[in-house]
Amino acid sequence: MNTLTKIEGALPLPVTVDDILAARARISGAIVRTPTLISRTLSDMVGAKVYLKFENLQFTAAYKERGALNRLSLLDDAARAKGVIAASAGNHAQGLAYHGARLGVPVTIVMPTTTPTVKVMQTQGHGATVVLHGEKFDDAYAHARTLEKERGLTFVHPFDEPDIIAGQGTIALEMLEDAPDIDTLVIPIGGGGLFSGMGTAARAMKPDMRLIGVQAELYPSMYDLMKGEDLACDGDTLAEGIAVKQPGLLTRLFVERLADDIVLVNERSLEQAVSLLLQIEKTVVEGAGAAGLAAVLSHKEMFAGRTVGLVLCGGNIDTRLLANVLLRDLARSGRLARLRIRLQDRPGALFQIARIFDEQKVNIIEIYHQRVFTSLPAKGLITDIECETRDDAHLQGLIKAIADAGYEVSPVELA
Repeated sequence: MNTLTKIEGALPLPVTVDDILAARARISGAIVRTPTLISRTLSDMVGAKVYLKFENLQFTAAYKERGALNRLSLLDDAARAKGVIAASAGNHAQGLAYHGARLGVPVTIVMPTTTPTVKVMQTQGHGATVVLHGEKFDDAYAHARTLEKERGLTFVHPFDEPDIIAGQGTIALEMLEDAPDIDTLVIPIGGGGLFSGMGTAARAMKPDMRLIGVQAELYPSMYDLMKGEDLACDGDTLAEGIAVKQPGLLTRLFVERLADDIVLVNERSLEQAVSLLLQIEKTVVEGAGAAGLAAVLSHKEMFAGRTVGLVLCGGNIDTRLLANVLLRDLARSGRLARLRIRLQDRPGALFQIARIFDEQKVNIIEIYHQRVFTSLPAKGLITDIECETRDDAHLQGLIKAIADAGYEVSPVELA
């Protein structure tokens, strides 16, 4: 694994622990002091002591409220009266909208025209004015900067501002007060605001704290920058909250100074982490919120024997997407399967196969007969059978029983 490239020498960072302590005093009482709890089951799974910080329990279900509220609280009266503007289709928009409405500060959010309607409605529901502009985030961002100048509004960046960074750093203060034995923090990185704030606070409280950043494999922007790589940065990731192509100009200074390492996680590990958190902790997280756990699952050797703090930084995941993630996880664990079986097209063929499922105590969910769109001869057919099993061993026993009865059978694999 490449080491991090140190690029900034000893320039002082623009946010200190004193700024973070001041931010905590400013936002206290208006955000949820979310719990930091040990997960004994996850700890046993990964061979480390694992603490979880439940930022998905904020009112808008994400940590972004902290930085947004700190920034709003520091506006002077003139700026408050005119209002603020941001470009965001995610948690920053909702956090800014919610606390802007609480404080009486007008909030305008520019979103791409491709933003799902539910996100537009959620942001409007918190009291913001939503402007739809452009096909991509870059178009929305440019338009927001134009409106900022035209209307005399204050632009609030989602991650690349000192006041935003200071607000996010309050998470680490709470975690280390509640679980002072934590010696390693695993922090998702998109633009880098969360890592910058938490890293600053943690190092001030515990100078030997190990700080590991996490990015999705499809969006390794900060990883590329820090390790001198040139990996592609594009695609549909479950961790859309950290799918940032250009890391912050300010936050990169914090990351290069503070990070001990940055690791990448693939889509499969993100799906597994989302599913495990729901099954084990009974808590819903979005892909970005599960990135820390995905990193520990994927790189167990890095964390073995350590006391690890993970931030469940958001819980805003589409319910249909969550359902797909859970079903895919069941399929990968062998509890849900689709078997493709070659049959002869004659009476009783399906009955004979169904008998094997019955003998093996496997529940059939769906049956798909395919007579026309197949490369088999006219008297042959393909049958796909979706079924429920206890575990992978049960599934393998079923497959063996079908094969032993003389049938061609193969599981339909997931990506």
